[in-house]
Amino acid sequence: MGASQTRTEPNEFQDMMDKTGFSVEQIKNLRKRFLQLSGNEETISRENLDSIPALANNPIKKEIINAIFDKRNQHESEVGSFQEIGFEQFLMVMSHFRPPTLKTTPEEKEALRKEKLRFLFNMHDTDNDGTITLDEYRKVVEELLSKSGAIDPETAKGIADAAMLEVASTNVPQMAPDEFYEGITFEHFEQILEGLEMETRMHIRFLDVGTATMRCGRSTS
Repeated sequence: MGASQTRTEPNEFQDMMDKTGFSVEQIKNLRKRFLQLSGNEETISRENLDSIPALANNPIKKEIINAIFDKRNQHESEVGSFQEIGFEQFLMVMSHFRPPTLKTTPEEKEALRKEKLRFLFNMHDTDNDGTITLDEYRKVVEELLSKSGAIDPETAKGIADAAMLEVASTNVPQMAPDEFYEGITFEHFEQILEGLEMETRMHIRFLDVGTATMRCGRSTS
């Protein structure tokens, strides 16, 4: 009986393996973590993730959680948010954080990078209009800076404004003084982060069974 289960096991996960690039062992481990987070339920909610200790002091905790429930991160064209997600939807989101392996080709590595950039872009493009506006950018910068306790909200706002103007002048150098900068498009976003190695630096560790740590963004090492 055990041998029979072993033979059929790859077929059970084949579709998820094809869609996400995860191995059978990785899918099993993520399933265990999913059940831990959901309390052995078939779906997971924002409240389940909100209770993760590793996220408690993360200044963009809300944005990270919202991104997990963002329909755009299901590798489909649908927009909007889920109230709850099942394991396969959870797995699709986690595939954005899959690191390259020694067997990853340059083409596959570039595709992984684009996936990670798109995930980060969607996390900041909160109104789903295809651009990161000054207001959206300011909100994230203000949260990052003000929650550190070192900078007051008004100063954080000024820093966000200045940063957006710098982005505008870089991406639209011929912009007239009275021209309105609509925001960062995904193409601009790719240019801004062109020199940043994303393939291994953008990852989530709180999903490891038995651990409770998370990192999403630039590595400090």
